[in-house]
Amino acid sequence: MKKRVMLALLLLIALITGCSSGPDYKIEVTKELYYQKDTASAFEFKVTENKKAVKGLDVSVELSMTNMDHGTYNVKLVEGKNGTYSGKVKLPMTGKYEAAFTLAKEDGKKAEKVVDINVVTPKGVAKMNGEWITKEDLAFYQLINQLQLEINRETAKKKYSGKQLEEELAYLDSQEKISDDKNQLLTQIIRLRSMAMLADEKGHQATAAEVDQAIMKVRDQYNQFESAKRLITEYGADQFWATEKQQYKMIVLSRKVQQDLVDQVKKENPKAGDQEIYYQAQQKYEELLVSQVNSLKIEIL
Repeated sequence: MKKRVMLALLLLIALITGCSSGPDYKIEVTKELYYQKDTASAFEFKVTENKKAVKGLDVSVELSMTNMDHGTYNVKLVEGKNGTYSGKVKLPMTGKYEAAFTLAKEDGKKAEKVVDINVVTPKGVAKMNGEWITKEDLAFYQLINQLQLEINRETAKKKYSGKQLEEELAYLDSQEKISDDKNQLLTQIIRLRSMAMLADEKGHQATAAEVDQAIMKVRDQYNQFESAKRLITEYGADQFWATEKQQYKMIVLSRKVQQDLVDQVKKENPKAGDQEIYYQAQQKYEELLVSQVNSLKIEIL
C-alpha cells in the first residue's frame, strides 16, 4: 500500500514538473488597447525571457471579457522588432479582459500565459510620449488651415482677375481637401510639438513677452481679412486666442531651434549668401525633425 502511495506521489510530481517545464516568458503590453466603436484597435506586447527579448515565436492570443460573456476574440499577430508582436482586434465594449496567450518555439516547446487587460476609451486620436492629441486639437488645426486659405482667397480676388483668378481659386479649393485630411493635420501637430520638445531639451524658453509679440502680429494679420474675422468669431474668439497662445509658445520655441541652425550654418560657411544659408539651415532642420520624431513614442489610433 505504501509503495502504491509513493508511486502515485511520484507520478503527481512528474506531472506537475512536466506542466511547468515550458519557457518562463514574461509578457508586457506595450501599446494600451482601446475600445473604438466599429473600429479594430491596435494591440501590441513584448515577450521576454530572463529580461531578453524573445524572437521568432508563433504566438496566438484569445481575448475574452472577465465579467461578461461576449465570446472570444482572436488576434492575428505579426512579429515586430525586439520581441514585439502586434495585431488588431475589434472589441464590443470597454472593460476588463483576459488575454490568453499561447507561445510556441520552432522546437515545439510551448508556454501559455494569461494577462489581465483593462480596455478603455481613448482620450484622443494619437499620443506623443504619453500626451494626447485630441479631436479638438485636430479641429483647431483645421481652422488654422481654413483661415490661411480664406486669406489667400481674399488676396487672390484683389490681385487677379479672369482666367488667372479662376485657376488660383481652383488651386486653393484643391488645397482645402488636403488641409482637412486627418493625417495631414496630425503631421502638422507632431512636427510642431516635436520641435518644441527639442527646444525645451536644449534649454530654450518662450517668454511671455515673446509669445505676446508673436500673437500681436498674427492678430493684426487676421484683422485685415473679413473672412478670417468671421471664422474666428464662429469658433469663439476667446477660445481661439487662448488656444492660439498655446500654439505660439511652441512656435516661438521651434523658431529658436531654427535660429540655432542658421547660426551654425553661418559659422560653417562664412562666405555663403543668405539664400544658401537658409536653404542649408532648412535641410538641417528637417533632418533634426526626423531624428526627434524617431526618438519619441508616438501612437496613432
